Amino acid sequence: MSKSHYADRILIVGAGPVGLFSAIRLTGFGIPILLVEKSPSINDDIRASTIHPPTLEMMAPYGISDEAISKGIKVLQWQIRMHTTGERAVFDMDCLRDKTDHPYRLQFEQRQLCKIMARQLRSKKNATLLFGAELTSILQKDDRVSIEVVRNGQKVSLEGRFLIAADGANSTIRESLGLSFEGSVYPERTVLVTTTFPFHKHIEGISNESYCWDDQGNFSLLRIPDYWRVSLYFPEGLTSDEVLAEEHLQKKLQSIYPSGKPYEIRDRRVYRVQQRIVQKYDHGRIVLAGDAAHLNSPTGGMGMNGGLHDAYNLTEKLKTIWEGGEIALLNHYSRQRKPIAEKEIIQHADSNRRRMAEKDPQKRREYLEELQAIAADPARLKIFLMRSSMFDGLAEAAKIN
Repeated sequence: MSKSHYADRILIVGAGPVGLFSAIRLTGFGIPILLVEKSPSINDDIRASTIHPPTLEMMAPYGISDEAISKGIKVLQWQIRMHTTGERAVFDMDCLRDKTDHPYRLQFEQRQLCKIMARQLRSKKNATLLFGAELTSILQKDDRVSIEVVRNGQKVSLEGRFLIAADGANSTIRESLGLSFEGSVYPERTVLVTTTFPFHKHIEGISNESYCWDDQGNFSLLRIPDYWRVSLYFPEGLTSDEVLAEEHLQKKLQSIYPSGKPYEIRDRRVYRVQQRIVQKYDHGRIVLAGDAAHLNSPTGGMGMNGGLHDAYNLTEKLKTIWEGGEIALLNHYSRQRKPIAEKEIIQHADSNRRRMAEKDPQKRREYLEELQAIAADPARLKIFLMRSSMFDGLAEAAKIN
């Protein structure tokens, strides 16, 4: 059985933070949207949790930031440390107070952020959300885009003026367009573990966001409400089952802090990190954003934020086009955001990862001393944090005509 629906609207595929924030912005401009998501509900996997200051500024007009801040954990200072000795470089975000109303990072899980946005959208008359709808085909026409989805066993045809591909790293739309996703996969795997153990009560001087070297490699500790998220890095040669085995995870967690009893582990997931990007984000009336367009190392928390910045830029262009502007503005979006993804997100995140993956003790010492010198110099610290907080990338994008 087939059904056909058409409306003067914008189609969005993907109910992650990028798709949902695009929908929030567009409906706020008075533009109707129809959002399609393959999963039956908001994805509840362990994913991103760091939100940078400019992202909080972008979401603030919609009440999203206030709610996230009320439920999240503020990171007023973050650090890079030699875990075995306790030596550390501490980066105080207060130096950005004259640049933002949010001089801190916020630890708040992606899944919770998405739930806030989805709840808002469900109350809007110009927003339609279709969960459990799998995209099966795309057809681009001169004045619209047609898609077909399967939902509840039925084929449904849908149309809109434009299509935002926010369908993530394994984007069906990107594949349908035949786009090359150039880049590489890091050789090591990462295991993300969530535990109730209160590291902040036991490890002297730890920050709510800490990137740590230890004798065996490196790890990171990110504090979220009621839990700590621990990113553990394992050598090759282990199977996924071995990596996720209770005995193995307990050994690694006890090496961070010997608790005297088993850690309570709530979630565990193994994944590989990639760095990839498409050559162009705009393809006629179909536009890519977020992970569908670019992937990067999570070290530094730039991935989700970069996707939200894509959504902010793209929806501004779509608003102008909707009001009579030229469709060429979509190419302007691509020209502004792609180089920032390459230089300020992918390359910067890769540098962060390489620094933390360094195993040579002398090079680690050199890194730490340089970072401590930056943290101790107000002028250098501000420059460092303006880039790592993603302000510089946004400023660079704004300069591109």
